This record gives sequence, structure tokens and C-alpha cells, in this order.
Amino acid sequence: MKMLLRIVVGLLCLVGAVAAQTPNLVGQWQGTLDGKLRLVFVFAASGQGNTLTATMYSIDQSPVAIGATPTVAGGNVRLVVAPAGISFEGKVSADGNSIVGTFTQGPGSIPLTLERTNKETAWALPAPPKVMAADAPLQFEVATIKLSEPGRQGRGLTMRGREVITINTPASFLIQFAYGLNDRQVIGLPSWAQSENYDIIGRPVAEGSPNDKQIRAMISNLLTERLKLTFHREKRDLPAYALTGGSGAKLTKNDSNPNGLPGLGFRGLGQLGVVNATMGDFTNMMQNAVLDRPVVDRTGLQGRFDFTLNWTPDESQFHGMGIQVPPPPADAKFPGLFTAIQEQLGLKLDSVTAPVEVIVVDKIEKPSDN
Repeated sequence: MKMLLRIVVGLLCLVGAVAAQTPNLVGQWQGTLDGKLRLVFVFAASGQGNTLTATMYSIDQSPVAIGATPTVAGGNVRLVVAPAGISFEGKVSADGNSIVGTFTQGPGSIPLTLERTNKETAWALPAPPKVMAADAPLQFEVATIKLSEPGRQGRGLTMRGREVITINTPASFLIQFAYGLNDRQVIGLPSWAQSENYDIIGRPVAEGSPNDKQIRAMISNLLTERLKLTFHREKRDLPAYALTGGSGAKLTKNDSNPNGLPGLGFRGLGQLGVVNATMGDFTNMMQNAVLDRPVVDRTGLQGRFDFTLNWTPDESQFHGMGIQVPPPPADAKFPGLFTAIQEQLGLKLDSVTAPVEVIVVDKIEKPSDN
């Protein structure tokens, strides 16, 4: 069975409960998935009583570490990498040097054996990417802009090494991303800016990997330089959604990497994994990709969090990603979005009319050919 791990950008170390009488798992454990992908789990003592932290590496795919939640009871070990939809369940061998079990991602499962390592046998862990300096110039040294293939579905923005890549993105999407807006908050665009999709590859001038604010600023500068975008800002009362209920939130606080990239990714429509993200990151994702209105954060929650959200989308959602969602089936596995947010996150999404910032486009031009 071919398994492809979906790696979410961001570093996460979650604390899991460990039973009083358990094997000593501290150290590096490794195994090969389906004879192809090398996986490493690193266990460490948390310093908070009899607990462990765990971190996963898929060293053939990404240098980014992903946190795992370990639960150990006797010789039974369970590891959950929630944002990537991954779990591993196994049993420690009698000699304490291997864990034989099953790796699961989504609907598929496959056998996996993890072996305890030493200095001679441990695979080298990838070095974390160098971080772009806070005062680095926020421009692309080289940026290619090409029309996307006609009829291509979906859209997105991601990082590949040091390159910022957009896929099937119209100018309207780039503006929304750069300034953290919903489609309704961008006024005065010509029709081509919403219908013509582009693939963009940009390499920053400065060395190192940019954070999310730096990426937004580089996209903003690209819009100014290549699409000649000019605009002015206004405040208008618009239909919106308000995210509330911070006191009852069911979120895991993440204090491990406050300056790192947030990771928000879909494993499928309505299956969202979130790592190292603020409530602002979450509301931006929802208003850009999922919902048809601006989303205002009124939770009062500060800092960064990890969580998953699973729901059954309806026809009104995901237009921001260029996807037409079919009607939900009668036997849907998950509830609708509003119910899921309340049940799974302990938050609430309400329809409101709120004063929100809009940008009114004064000028924009089609980008020049590369």
C-alpha cells in the first residue's frame, strides 16, 4: 500500500500522559513505512511529572518536525499526530528495543515497526530551515507569473523550500491573502481579476524561510510591482460571522514555536488540521477559503493553538478555493460547520453585521508575461 504523508508546516510538542509503570521510551525510535518512507519519533521527558513529549519526522519528505501526542500504558504505545490525521498503535517488545504496531492515516493502515536507536544506528535528523531575518527586504528576487491551465480545479498557496508558490490563484485571491480579507472586503475589481487564474513561483531576495507575515508582505509588494495595484481603505458595515466563546475553548495551547509558520491544511473538504496558529490565522483561513463572509475574532484568545476540525460542508462553502461542493449526504459522518465548531472547539460562530475594513481598488493591471 502506498502511503503519502501530509506534512503540516510548524513545530509542535504536545504532552501526553504516561502510566506509572511503563518502559523507558526516551530517545529516538525509527522505522520505514512500506519500505519507502523513513519515519522517526523522538521521545523526551517533559519535566512535568511522569509525562513525555514526542516529535515526528518524515525525513525523506520534509525537514519540519511535527508534534505527536503520546499515550503509554504498560507496554502499549499510542501516538497521535492530529493535524496530519496520523496515528500509530503498537506494543513494546519484551527486550524494550522495538515497538511493533500499525500506522494509520485517513482510511488506510499499514504495519510499522519502530526500533530503538543509539549513536551508531540513528538516522540523522534534518536541520530546521534557516529563518529569514526580521529586517530582511520583503521582495522576490525572481517571480514567475503564468496563466494556469484552463479548467484546473482548486487553488492554494504553499512553500517549497524557500520558494513561495501559488496554484490557480486569481488576483482577487492574492489581494485577500496579502491583506487578510474576505472576498466581500475587496471592492472595485475588474472581472478578469476574479476569473483569470495564475501560477506564481517567487524566490525571496533574502536568505532563510519567511514567516507568514513576511510572505503576505512579499505578495503585497508583488501586487504593487507587477500588477500596479493601488487602493484606499474604508470602514463599512457588512454581513459577517463572529467567532466567540473563548472561555470554553477546547484547544491545545502551543508555546513551542511562537515565531514559526502556522500550519493550516485540509486533508479533505471539511477536514482541517491546525498547528501553531492564532485565532486570527484561523479566522483568516475560514473567511478566505471556506465562508462567504468576513469572520471577526471575538474570542479574546491570545497565543497559538493546535486543533483539528471535521465537518460536512454544504454548497455555500469553499468558493474561495474555487471548489463547487455537492449537497451534503443524508448519512454524513460529521455535523455541519457551525455545530462542529461548537462541539469540537468549544467556540461559536454567529451571524452578525459588523464594521469591517474594506479596500477599494483604484487601479490594477494584468501582470506582464514572463
